[in-house]
Formats: sequence, structure tokens, C-alpha cells
Amino acid sequence: MLLNATDIHKTFQTADGPFAVLRGVSLTLAAGDTLALTGESGSGKSTLLHLIGGLDVPDQGQIMLDGVDIAALDDTGRAALRRGTVGVVFQQFNLIPSLRVIDNIAFQARLAGQHDAAWCAELADRMGLKPQLRKYPEQLSGGQQQRVAIARTLAPKPKLVLADEPTGNLDEATAEVVLSLMLDLVSETQAGLLMVTHSDRLAGRMVRRLHLARGQVA
Repeated sequence: MLLNATDIHKTFQTADGPFAVLRGVSLTLAAGDTLALTGESGSGKSTLLHLIGGLDVPDQGQIMLDGVDIAALDDTGRAALRRGTVGVVFQQFNLIPSLRVIDNIAFQARLAGQHDAAWCAELADRMGLKPQLRKYPEQLSGGQQQRVAIARTLAPKPKLVLADEPTGNLDEATAEVVLSLMLDLVSETQAGLLMVTHSDRLAGRMVRRLHLARGQVA
């Protein structure tokens, strides 16, 4: 099993007192498997994704990723995990404005010490970005920028891809194309894919679905 999250709890302090965002959530994900994480706003989807990605640590519970206990790692260890083992695609593209498309695609892989020029070129080709490689992010459409962001995430060949509303800023037709490309590439690399989405249509493209309500699996 690539990912095994068990009895995850997370509480945040608010002006009105403690707020339990996650209350005993568990999930598993195998290599090559795809899972949609659905639920209303505030149900804990993004918080769970951030915990699995090592962007935060749970108050209680265990997250085992490829045999490593994420919560037991320090900040440096979790950062190293995000550079290579885990790839994250956000709704916001987070591209580096001063870098051309080709360098944005290679950026994460270079940080991880896993840069493969041939693989980056293949990703650019598959994502339909070859004519855009010398351009800067501001010269691209939203759909093109999201393709760059996905290619950047897949460039180090992560074992787990986390996607938080990755097509939320795109129109329906573009969202379908981008998601299809991501699913094809994830399947070919046998990475696990965990995607947060509000869309039943997009969730239906995943192999499995997990619905959260009030911080618990519904």
C-alpha cells in the first residue's frame, strides 16, 4: 500500500475556540490507484490533503507514505518528501513568473535532483506545450498554465500526486482535457493520485471516491 492514513484528527484554534476540522479520518491508496476526495466546503478535504503532503502534521493519527511516517519527520524531512516522493497540484498555478515554460517544468525535478531532460520534453509534448516552451507564464492562457503546473509536478516522477481542485479555474472543456492528460500520465508512471474536487463529473473519472462530511468519512 502506497498510502495509509489512519484515524487522522486535526483541530485549529479560532476566535470562537477550537474547531475540529478532521475527526478520525482513515484512507488507503495503492500505487496506480486514483481517489477523489469530495465534500462540502469546510468538510476537511484540503486539510487532509495538506497533512498527507507534509504541509502540516496531524494532532492524532498516523500517515504512512511509502513506508515512511510523515508525522515523525521534521520540517526538513517533510520538505524533502515534497520535492521527490510527493507532487502537489494546486488550484492556483504557482508558476515562477521569471522562468520560461521549459524551466518551470524542470524546476521541481531539479530541486529533487531527479531532472530528466527527455522526460521533461515528453511531458511538454504530451501536454501540448512544445510551441510555448520559450514563453513566460504571463503569456499563456489559464489552461496552458495549469498544464505547465501539472507537468512540473510530474517531472520528478513522484510516487503520489495530490491535486487540490486542479481544474477549478478552468472552463469545463479545458478541465476535461487537462484531467485526461493528468490521468494518462499518472497511469503510465503508476503514481497514486488523490484529488480534491467539488465536481461529481470529475470525481466520476477516478477509480474510487471518499466523501467527507463534518470532518469524518460519510
